[in-house]
Amino acid sequence: MHETIEPDHLVARLRFRHLRLLTELQARGSLRAAAQALSLTQPALSKALTEIEGAFGFALFARGARGATPTAQGQVVLRGAALLLQELTHLRAEAAAADHYGAHIRIGAPPFVAQVYLPEVVARLVQGAAPVRVQLLEERVPALIAALRRGDLDALVTTFPQQMLAQDGGALQAIKLFEVQFAVIAPAGHALARARRTDWARLSRQRWVMPGEDSMGRKLIEQCFTQAGVPAPLPVIESTSPTTSIQFVAAGLGIGIVPDVALLHHGASRDGAVKPVRVAPAPPASAVALIFREGPRNPRIALLKEALGL
Repeated sequence: MHETIEPDHLVARLRFRHLRLLTELQARGSLRAAAQALSLTQPALSKALTEIEGAFGFALFARGARGATPTAQGQVVLRGAALLLQELTHLRAEAAAADHYGAHIRIGAPPFVAQVYLPEVVARLVQGAAPVRVQLLEERVPALIAALRRGDLDALVTTFPQQMLAQDGGALQAIKLFEVQFAVIAPAGHALARARRTDWARLSRQRWVMPGEDSMGRKLIEQCFTQAGVPAPLPVIESTSPTTSIQFVAAGLGIGIVPDVALLHHGASRDGAVKPVRVAPAPPASAVALIFREGPRNPRIALLKEALGL
């Protein structure tokens, strides 16, 4: 059984340079390469690593002929080390701007959430008594989750697959905000736009404008075809933005599927250039949630929760 290490013990023995040493060793894969990158001798680096492992009470790397490989405990420590270093960089930037902003919040969201739902939320943040600086990353969900894990973002407002969060073993927390329905759309003059009802077999024979491969939207479409027992078609156009997809559909380049909130706010829908297709069974809904890392109370998350009305 490992010795229980008190937090004060780690604080007394570890320094941020030790965290940099760990992340560099992970990146380089060997003591020699990491020592060169850090301008240290290999014996000095080896001694420092032994001291770090002594502070934690277990081995962080397994040394062998092929280099240094993180142990299971080491992988956990390395994730934390990367987060702490990223947080230190963010803390420096936030402090430098403290004369102008009360905080600096980094938010990630898929394009349709950013364009339709976040403007009012961001307005509450930047127009408050203590203005908040907001940095927004619009990306596909897998990339957003990866950025949150690395510490590049404070929180996400996004759709998400439960299994993706389950992989983190409780390291990420999700608070459901609302549900989004998805709509299959076609150009106004398309036969499908006039049909009372259609099915996925007929949709599989159409030209499609789809979200990018491995995206949440793409997986949802493929799931619909799979459950209907027909192969998903290869799209003629791939687009990461629902807004752009609507424009392609309006131009008659194919049919598509977009979140209904994106459709409601788009001019092509209001002008009648695109129409919803009545398909059975309908595409499933997807939850949009606030997602952030578990841990000590983060004042930036508290500000974002307030802006979201939580």
